[in-house]
Amino acid sequence: MKTTIAIVDDHELMARALSGLVQKYDAYEVLYEAANGEELIRRIKLDMIPQIVLLDINMPVMDGYETAMWLKNNHPEIKILALSMNDNEASIIGMLRNGAHGYLLKGCKPFELKQALDSLVERGRYYTDFVTSQLIKSLNPETLQDPVAALHLNEREMDFVRLACSDLTYVEIADKMCVSPRTVDGYRESVFQKMGVKTRVTMVMEAVRLKIVEL
Repeated sequence: MKTTIAIVDDHELMARALSGLVQKYDAYEVLYEAANGEELIRRIKLDMIPQIVLLDINMPVMDGYETAMWLKNNHPEIKILALSMNDNEASIIGMLRNGAHGYLLKGCKPFELKQALDSLVERGRYYTDFVTSQLIKSLNPETLQDPVAALHLNEREMDFVRLACSDLTYVEIADKMCVSPRTVDGYRESVFQKMGVKTRVTMVMEAVRLKIVEL
């Protein structure tokens, strides 16, 4: 029996390219492609349940972080291989924390994708040396000499984090930073992605844990 795979990516060309590549592997079969997490969930609820999900991170409607968490809570038997153009530490750790069993860059070689799939089937996970090092750092935050630098937060993003760790509304934060609410929305989205979080509460908890701010 072939191992079944679902590809979740909002870029149609990328999804089709991945599908074509996977179909060349004798041991694997692509069940379907989905443009975002919501579409994947709809299909899973129709009993179209894959054994492996190739999951993009940045997608509209429902992104990879939220999708991975849903899969972890509802179908922990499904193996998740995160796919991204982004190799920053926060994205990797965010996906691993949310239930991903492996992380692969979209610019990888075809043999690396095959290697990752085989590892998921045989060992239940696929961690490169780089991913493993970031996971170790996450589990031992005291080893991070400068968490701000590690997360690649710029000065304005740090200002946003400090103000967000208060009871100010986003509109009030915009006023404090002398920018528009739309600009603050941009800071929030960027910080959430870099820190691998989805809510303000989780961002505050992570900022305190890493000692970026003190309450």
